[in-house]
Amino acid sequence: MSGATTVGLRNWLMSAGVLAAVAGLAAAQEPAGKPEGAKPAAGAKKAASIYDKSADARVQVAKAAERARHAEKRILLMFGGDWCGWCHKLHGLFRTNHDVAKILANEYEMLTIDLESPNARPLLEECKAALGKDELQKGVGYPFLAVLDSGGKVVAAQRTDSLEEGDHHNPKKVADFLNRWKVLQSDAKSVLAEALARASSADKRVLLTFGAPWCGWCHRLHDWLARPEIAAILDRDFVVAKVDIDRMAGGEELMKSYRAETSSGIPWYAILDVHGKSLASADYPGGNICFPLRPREIDHFFSTIKGQARRIDGHQLGVLRKSLDENADRIWKDMGLGKAPRT
Repeated sequence: MSGATTVGLRNWLMSAGVLAAVAGLAAAQEPAGKPEGAKPAAGAKKAASIYDKSADARVQVAKAAERARHAEKRILLMFGGDWCGWCHKLHGLFRTNHDVAKILANEYEMLTIDLESPNARPLLEECKAALGKDELQKGVGYPFLAVLDSGGKVVAAQRTDSLEEGDHHNPKKVADFLNRWKVLQSDAKSVLAEALARASSADKRVLLTFGAPWCGWCHRLHDWLARPEIAAILDRDFVVAKVDIDRMAGGEELMKSYRAETSSGIPWYAILDVHGKSLASADYPGGNICFPLRPREIDHFFSTIKGQARRIDGHQLGVLRKSLDENADRIWKDMGLGKAPRT
């Protein structure tokens, strides 16, 4: 497969992933004080469903928490139901306003919780407890928002009538609320310093990766690195650290300090010694391998790990190589191209 074709496939998958993330973030709100059992007016056009009455709220949160921990995000809950016109309006804003959709995609795992679904009411009561006394006395209209941390603990709750403006929600107010409660990111230099300190104390090296929330291939690489069987092997020789060039202060500058000007694209990685000196990177004669998909890219990625490993044994190296090949096969199959080539 030509390099241009591969880049096109990468871009297609990345775009599809971003659109899916934004579209899946969350849309119907009647006035915020509207009774929760209210029904739409006769003859009103029925909006597409955005809630699932059969989905257990606790299970949804548990799954979202796992994703949030991995991506260093928080969880946004929107309580309501398909009967709620203002819920659909807010959901629509989440999907169509560029600034709001970007914050949600980058910073939150978004869940819509139907009030009639299993465990929704106990979860709602826990979230309502985060309101101030004055707010709580006003009652709760819908949609009702809550922010949880990656452990499922309630961080904040929000009545949405204060986010309204006329017959819609004010995008700036919604964005301000989301920005206020997102995870505070460390700066890139601090992430590097911590990784180097850990590597020095354990006589390891640092596998430093660079990516961004909108980069589908970055997510694929980080997902692979985070697999328990892969992480356990790499941990024998490496401290794996992730720098987000969009969300972390100084992230892009740190990446540029390590890579050649002729190199481009993400994901990108470098293997560093305990002093921060680069020993190997994602760059090879064909450029930045980005995600190891083609045989030459897999060969390069594997050789950089093997070349810098000191405790990972032959069997474990074989596990890594087999996993890389199987991962590539899975992606090629997902793209409808059959099995990945081996040469």
